[in-house]
Amino acid sequence: MTTTRLLTPEEIALRAGQDFARLRLPEGDVFAQRALRLRQLAAGHAMRDYLMFIAQLAEAQDRALHAFPAVPLPTTAQIEAAAQHGQPVLATAAWPRDAAWQRSLHVLLDELLPRLPADSPARATVHAVRALPAEALEKQADRLLAGVMLGLDFAAAPLIGAGLQVYFTHLVRATQAAHAAGASGPDNAPASSAWGHPRDATRCPCCGSLPTASLTRIGADAEGYRYLHCALCNAQWHMVRVKCTHCESTQGIHYQSLQAVADTASAPQETVQAETCDTCGHYLKIVRMNKDPHAEPVADDLATLTLDLLVSESGMQRHGVNLMLLFGESEGEGEGEAPRR
Repeated sequence: MTTTRLLTPEEIALRAGQDFARLRLPEGDVFAQRALRLRQLAAGHAMRDYLMFIAQLAEAQDRALHAFPAVPLPTTAQIEAAAQHGQPVLATAAWPRDAAWQRSLHVLLDELLPRLPADSPARATVHAVRALPAEALEKQADRLLAGVMLGLDFAAAPLIGAGLQVYFTHLVRATQAAHAAGASGPDNAPASSAWGHPRDATRCPCCGSLPTASLTRIGADAEGYRYLHCALCNAQWHMVRVKCTHCESTQGIHYQSLQAVADTASAPQETVQAETCDTCGHYLKIVRMNKDPHAEPVADDLATLTLDLLVSESGMQRHGVNLMLLFGESEGEGEGEAPRR
């Protein structure tokens, strides 16, 4: 007996040659929208204090993004070389970070500090990160971007991650603007014009980072299409639905929610579900805007931490990361360095 897998609407559109954005670059208000969603989700939430803290951090990120200074951008030769080798243009392992990211982080922290309550435990962490020497800050950034837990300060990681998010979001936006301005043709060049098609479809085509979650979008230009949301630069890249975001298998895909556990045929359409894969044992959350048009991948991922805990208990490993809340314990550090929530 031969089993035939039904094509998703996305796959049908792809085979028909339908045109849609394979890559969506971050908008200028990405952090402001995140802050609004976090404040909305915080109301009555068990993690209210932490969600409100990240909302304040996102608001500071918004201001930092709009005030970010000019920094070196990829050259045309670098863009072409990356495309030829199937590598992200701004791959974090290779791109030389400009010192401006540290200066922007300091400004961000200086703006955040007065907004924190006097008794907030986060104040000490903000002061500690602000006082880090440049070399130590770069080492923490290297570990964070590489996913190295050894020696990583988990309490400081969300703050350092916030600074890196602002820097790489600016890099992606500025690179596209410069490329479009220098290219022949209309100023409104397609969003993918500065970016190639990296070989690894499970990582961001702009910076090579893991996703935080996937998002099924709404709107005439992307209705029902699923995008992975980069944890670092906030770009979103298309991946068809009912496909593992880790091993790309289309077999053994299931959806779990806090309300129920179901397979692809009968899954209740909650706003946030965990898409699990029997083939590789990994999962990533999927956020559905058709159930809540205000949904935002990073914010909704943070607000559904309980779902991570439940799925992890079944032995599934998460594909992806949320830089605003890391799990684990850094070796060599005391309990005081555990993530604050």
